[in-house]
Amino acid sequence: MKRKPKITVATFLLFGMFLGVTEFHAQAAPPPVKKVSAIQVLMIQSEEVKLPAEFQISLYENLIKQLQKQGGFEHIYRDGDKTATGDVVILRSTVRGFKKGSEMARQVTTVAGKTSIDVHCQFTDKDGATVLENDVNGKVRFLGGNLRATLDFAKKAAKITRENFSMKSGS
Repeated sequence: MKRKPKITVATFLLFGMFLGVTEFHAQAAPPPVKKVSAIQVLMIQSEEVKLPAEFQISLYENLIKQLQKQGGFEHIYRDGDKTATGDVVILRSTVRGFKKGSEMARQVTTVAGKTSIDVHCQFTDKDGATVLENDVNGKVRFLGGNLRATLDFAKKAAKITRENFSMKSGS
């Protein structure tokens, strides 16, 4: 009988700690990010990970296309564009992980052959101060070529960009 009160007390203590952690996470929400009229997309870096050239170029080009497609910016500047002025946010992307899957394995079975790319996206203002950081994963699991993972990344990154920075944000 003495054992039951100890278990009850321990349960309430654990429950209280859980509530405290939940409240802490709720308070740690990032402040809203300002809306801008333009974005400059820098070339995607892959210093930590050996990434084939076709993947690096495809990541960059698909990201530019998805930002144009989803809209919300007056201007989308490429890396090295000296005309990028005014109200602009700069997107720096670094590949942190890459697993090249097998297209043939995906055709034969749905549980093997996944291609995955992990990219760290850092948004800065024109002075270089970080405004937002986010990790984005692009993958292809079932059908399609390996480069399709770059399109998946681009769609996700463009959505994050639109929701946080474009004048016309939406889901």
